[in-house]
Amino acid sequence: MGLQRKHLHRVLLWFLAAVLLAAATEASQTIRSDCEEYCGDVSIPYPFGTREGCYLNEVFLITCNHNFTPPKPQLRTSDIEVLNISLDAQELRIYTSVARTCYDSSGGIIRSSTAFVRLNYFPFSYTRNKFTAVGCDTLAHAVALQGDDLIKTGCMSFCASANSSSDGVCSGIGCCQSLIPEGLLIFNSSVRGQSNRSRIWEFSPCSYSFLVEEDAYNFSTADLRGLQNTSVVPTVLDWAVGNLTCEEAQKNSSNYACPKQSVCNESSNGPGYRCNCPQGYQGNPYLPLPNGCQDIDECEDSTLNNCTNSCHNIPGSYKCSCPKWYKGDGKRDGEGCTIDPLLLTKVSLGKSLYFYTEQ
Repeated sequence: MGLQRKHLHRVLLWFLAAVLLAAATEASQTIRSDCEEYCGDVSIPYPFGTREGCYLNEVFLITCNHNFTPPKPQLRTSDIEVLNISLDAQELRIYTSVARTCYDSSGGIIRSSTAFVRLNYFPFSYTRNKFTAVGCDTLAHAVALQGDDLIKTGCMSFCASANSSSDGVCSGIGCCQSLIPEGLLIFNSSVRGQSNRSRIWEFSPCSYSFLVEEDAYNFSTADLRGLQNTSVVPTVLDWAVGNLTCEEAQKNSSNYACPKQSVCNESSNGPGYRCNCPQGYQGNPYLPLPNGCQDIDECEDSTLNNCTNSCHNIPGSYKCSCPKWYKGDGKRDGEGCTIDPLLLTKVSLGKSLYFYTEQ
């Protein structure tokens, strides 16, 4: 009897410890009620936040600079302006500078600047950005740090006349682009001319280089004259949590950022992991319920289901069905719904008459 009591006591202690640990984990993902949801026009979703108790940890601090109207969100304590934070893509858009070198009519340099960005976290997206150079007789290069390795990338752009380049074409005539490797946290870009600039100075007095979100820049021949007064461009960063894999983070549950209704995925750009809502759910995957991942009712929106008739929502998905007297899967891309011949009875009363009876 005494052994049974001791065993029961151990089980109760283990159960209590598990409950407390789960409560502590959920509590670490609970944010203050007075957290700023916006800084200026930019939404600041958790795990980001503008004050202690509103972010996951200091890596996700966004400084809301009220010296501007409207206020500007800035990455941690830097002056890097944040344009957008995406929970779905888990990307962060910032402004980065344009490097330029300008010449006088005789080819002498009258202005030169580089574009330097150093990030401690959140690497530049190698799938969403392009290293870009604009100008005639232009050689642009960038030196980047990938882990402990020094990486160099660049491209060359030439054009014989103002009419040799074309709007929307960035293939080396007036504009060139190149890819960047993954995992970059430090990026330093510069640009220079290759030969005598006097012959092109009138229509291309400067050379430019920048790292830009691919979809945000479309080359125009007007850019050769002054890049249309552009000094900063949007650039995409990939963000993730910590520097552990999902498996490693889950073993240390007290610091694991994903609530139990979310799923964990490895980062595709550098170390860390990401929390995501499972298929059929939406919401903030870094927050516990009721603010976290919630079931999507696909039946409320016809664009989210392919039912021809009746739609029934189920957790994470939906089911289609056919009305009475019909058979099939009820799907637009499937069998649809057709009259069941087994339920069709033909009765002859002087003429053919059809009616339905439930079998």
